[in-house]
Parts: sequence; C-alpha cells; structure tokens
Amino acid sequence: MKTIRTQPRPRIVLVTLTSLALASAAYAFTASNTVPASKAGAGSGTISGYTVTGVKYNLDATDPAKIDSVEFDLDAAAGTVKAKVVSASTSYTDCTAAGTHFTCDFSTNPAVTAADQLSVVSVQ
Repeated sequence: MKTIRTQPRPRIVLVTLTSLALASAAYAFTASNTVPASKAGAGSGTISGYTVTGVKYNLDATDPAKIDSVEFDLDAAAGTVKAKVVSASTSYTDCTAAGTHFTCDFSTNPAVTAADQLSVVSVQ
C-alpha cells in the first residue's frame, strides 16, 4: 500500500510565496499613483483685425531723406504692436502705446524712397 504525502512540497510553497509577494508589491506601487485633475478641449472664436488711422511719418532731424518713426491710432487697445515700412524687410520695430495711439521708432531709419508699405502687426 502506498502512502499519500499530505505536506506540500517546499519548491511549490516557495514559488507561491514569491508570486504573492511580487503581486502585493506591484499592487502597492500602482495604488500609490495619484494623477491630478486636468482640462482639455477645443473651441473657436472670431479673429477681427484692427483699423489703423491717423498715420503720420516723422523724418530724421539730421537726414530728412530717412524716416525716424511712424505714428498711428488703432480702433481698440492692443497688447503688442510692431510695424515696418519696407515690404522686403523681415524685421518689425516695436511700438510704444499711449492709449490707442502708437509710436514706432525705427532703430535703423529706412530711406523715404525705400518705404513702400506700412505693415502693422498687433495682438490684444
């Protein structure tokens, strides 16, 4: 007659305990993650331009063949305003505000004969 072993084998017990320990550690790690609430979305709004009026070019005091600055008014307040008077130029000059009146003082005064377009870029 054969005897039946009732005690579990040590190797099976060791594998089972190791698996339980790893599973507990993994659960503890994932349970500790906290993700804050956040927002996401999409929307649209109308972009309307500004109306430029009262344009005045100021000539250089020592060389009147050059433009020293340009002044103009916008129909609404703006946060950032830049301008250029030569269409081929890639650089815009920063403008300063007094309400809705802006003055753009050119650091390199462009020649009057080179001025071919007043381009104003403004954002609220």
